[in-house]
Amino acid sequence: MLKVGLTGGIGAGKSEVSRLLVSYGAVLIDADRIAREVVEPGTPGLAAVVAAFGEDVLTAEGTLDRPRLGSIVFADPERLATLNAIVHPLVGARSAELEGAAAPGDVVIHDVPLLTENGLAPLYDLVVVVDASPETQLDRLVRLRGMAADEAGARMAAQADRAARLEIADLVIDNDGPLDALEPQVRKVWEELARRAAETA
Repeated sequence: MLKVGLTGGIGAGKSEVSRLLVSYGAVLIDADRIAREVVEPGTPGLAAVVAAFGEDVLTAEGTLDRPRLGSIVFADPERLATLNAIVHPLVGARSAELEGAAAPGDVVIHDVPLLTENGLAPLYDLVVVVDASPETQLDRLVRLRGMAADEAGARMAAQADRAARLEIADLVIDNDGPLDALEPQVRKVWEELARRAAETA
């Protein structure tokens, strides 16, 4: 099994890279998706978030109001740290469980947005960084996701900068250009990952 950490700043296009890698045969463990699962209604994770942030972070239906919680934590590093201390251990435990189900020759892609920020690079055999300029990230967040520019800027500022991500990269996928320029790069990275996984099997 080859354990690969995949990361990139918000708006860099990491989700599209994940999708392509899965289409080639990778096993994906998506930290964001797991982070949503561990705070679903009825979970200990959601109870802990409500205890820390109050009932105001719930919708009328009792689910987590993500935009409201985001507006709180992304404006306050201490509150973001509080949220991370609740969610990250739960995500880590579930990720380990999913990884344990993979076959020996699999390429297991851990899609981890905060890999750089949390110093997680040593956990993986390789780190792949999806790279885009801050200007491109901001444009995508505003144009494609409908974020206000100041909110997009705050989310970007809450993450590691581009240089810090590139410093931990074993392989870099440049996603500053159009979508059709991405696929050939991802295919090339996949071939390298599959070759290395075969050596570990």
